[in-house]
Amino acid sequence: MLSCSNEEILILAFGALGLGIYLLFKGGNWTIDASVYVAKKLGVSPLVIGFTIVAFGTSLPELIVSINANLAGSPGIAIGNVIGSNIANILLVIGVTASFATLMVVPRDIIRDLVVMMLATLLMMGLMIYGTISSLAGGAMILFLLAYIGWQYYMASKGHIEPEEFSAPEYRHFWHGLLFLLLGLAGIALGAELLVRGAKHSASILGIPEDVIGLSIIALGTSLPELSTCVIAAMKRQSDIVIGNILGSNVFNILMIIGATSLVKPIASSAIAPQVVSLDIWVMFGVAVLFSGLLLFVRKINKPVGMIFVAGYIFYIGLIYALYLTKDTVSLVAG
Repeated sequence: MLSCSNEEILILAFGALGLGIYLLFKGGNWTIDASVYVAKKLGVSPLVIGFTIVAFGTSLPELIVSINANLAGSPGIAIGNVIGSNIANILLVIGVTASFATLMVVPRDIIRDLVVMMLATLLMMGLMIYGTISSLAGGAMILFLLAYIGWQYYMASKGHIEPEEFSAPEYRHFWHGLLFLLLGLAGIALGAELLVRGAKHSASILGIPEDVIGLSIIALGTSLPELSTCVIAAMKRQSDIVIGNILGSNVFNILMIIGATSLVKPIASSAIAPQVVSLDIWVMFGVAVLFSGLLLFVRKINKPVGMIFVAGYIFYIGLIYALYLTKDTVSLVAG
């Protein structure tokens, strides 16, 4: 019988992580491009495309990863994925993007989205502090999200919100678009499975809690689509697209991903690491407040601020690893 050492299993696990992230990134791009193409060919309104298909598509990797992780008995990965992604979206994605170009905003254009992002953040914090995230709570979050999308569509149809223009590659035949849509969805599903399996085995061998893996490696991997989109938009001086992408992504991450994940299978309080409740959700909240304050009162995020954001993200990742890796030592001393 063949046997593998822990080192060989770890290499395979890291390989699965890398391949999973690549498939999520590639599959996500194919899914969004093909979805927009197919929708336009079918005569679907650009408003519907922008507020549903594209918004859903950019959060699809996180959604599949989180549901798979929860069903596989690793809800810590699902929770860590969402919290880590929202922190990464602001500190890392906005930080790197602002390093390429100063992000300018008009507060009145984003105030409603900022309010919704903060409400969603507070809702998730409340549920986690309370304990179990039940199927009922998940259903309520999905309804809140649907109401938000409906409101966006209504405001846009009345001319109060300008719809963004989304371009997609032209395919030679309509069925080519459908094929790439299916391939994209398949890539996301396979990538999510590889990412979850690789993360679980890596965490097991290294002795790192699944929550930390979700907060760092998986969160970073599933935030790559937002990073690439925002950097390209910033280089084209499209600050509104950058800010809108991050606000929408953070709202969808909480309401859709946590909502759908808990709707499929409730997330028990015992599955949520104490450190996540005592530290990580507060970092998510603090980062959201800082981001909102800069947008409302300073009205811009320039290169120096962007570099501070990136440094803050690096410090945060180092901190959670240091805290979790030294937890056993602290416990022994306290005992």
